[in-house]
Amino acid sequence: MTSALIGERSLYDDEHALLRSTVRAFADRHAAPHAERWRTAGRVDRALFREAARAGILGFNIPEEYGGGGVTDFRVNAVIGEEFSRHPASDALAGIGLSNDIVVPYFTGLTDDAQKARWLPGIAAGERVVAVAMTEPGTGSDLAGIATTAVREGDAYVVNGSKVFISNGQNADLVVTAVRTGPDRHGGLSLLVIEADRPGFTRGRNLEKIGLHAQDTSELFFQDVRVPAANLLGAEGTGFRSLMRNLAQERISIAANAMASIEAVLERTVDYVRERKAFGRTVGSFQNTRFELADMVTTARVGRTYLDGLLARHSRGGLTAVDAAAAKFWATENYVGIVGRCLQLHGAYGYMMEYPIAHAYLDSRITTIYGGTTEIMKEIVAKDLGL
Repeated sequence: MTSALIGERSLYDDEHALLRSTVRAFADRHAAPHAERWRTAGRVDRALFREAARAGILGFNIPEEYGGGGVTDFRVNAVIGEEFSRHPASDALAGIGLSNDIVVPYFTGLTDDAQKARWLPGIAAGERVVAVAMTEPGTGSDLAGIATTAVREGDAYVVNGSKVFISNGQNADLVVTAVRTGPDRHGGLSLLVIEADRPGFTRGRNLEKIGLHAQDTSELFFQDVRVPAANLLGAEGTGFRSLMRNLAQERISIAANAMASIEAVLERTVDYVRERKAFGRTVGSFQNTRFELADMVTTARVGRTYLDGLLARHSRGGLTAVDAAAAKFWATENYVGIVGRCLQLHGAYGYMMEYPIAHAYLDSRITTIYGGTTEIMKEIVAKDLGL
């Protein structure tokens, strides 16, 4: 793949290039026409998930015998995530990327055969929307502090507690939920799949956010929700380890998407300053504009090489938690900084919501927080240094 701004990339092949075209066409047809309506509503239509499944963009990493594509190469995830991130309707597409990169691996990697048969066909068809519920009002990034309880009663668990900031929360049918089944901070955590139609499960507010307005983000409440013990993912007490197992992929996904967003913002800004005039000259002809863009584009080129190396490593199964943490905070912090500088080059028009740069400015800010804050990511890297 070659980009005029970033240069040639060796990570992908011709099949990935064809996939990019498919993803762009999907976003143009199924997301762009509805994006403003979905932003006003605070959620996308569930039909978007079904259309994504039909296009092979959702559930491709689910085994073929359950209706998926059987694709395990993470480069496919990366291509879809990059194209979604580059699209002006990226907030409307975020729930699909979340499903592919973050939630589906729980259903493919931790389930037994009976659970796979129960859940995977519906997920692969886009009929059952999925979410993962970790964060609680009092825990934030401290997963070991999870307080939602699941008490075993016969062949069921009784769940009580609440979750907050849950992406896909309003649309989700199946929620992978971190619960406390014992007193040990780490060894007392387990994962339960909770169906949204169970008595006692309620959705709270669809939370109003600074950005990502088309992505539903919710509070979830559990009051004496009886969940079959057959819904337990893995053995009881292995929840913390399972969460850690999937966090590296979540973080490299966020980093890769941030990098693609940086490139899209820069490409649009270069186009804008070539056309926009001030004092009888194009904005791009001023030395400050040239120097700012030279600096940001160089950062993007260096970052792209760094991220592509980590994506290749992850595709081979060699990505470490430290690699993912470093990439996550580096890419997202640079995204926030670069989008602010690009907005400045747009002048007053950059503050207008009709311009994609304004949406990018609002959407970028959460990236340094979700999936683990920058501060937590730096702690992981520092600990690896023996500090």
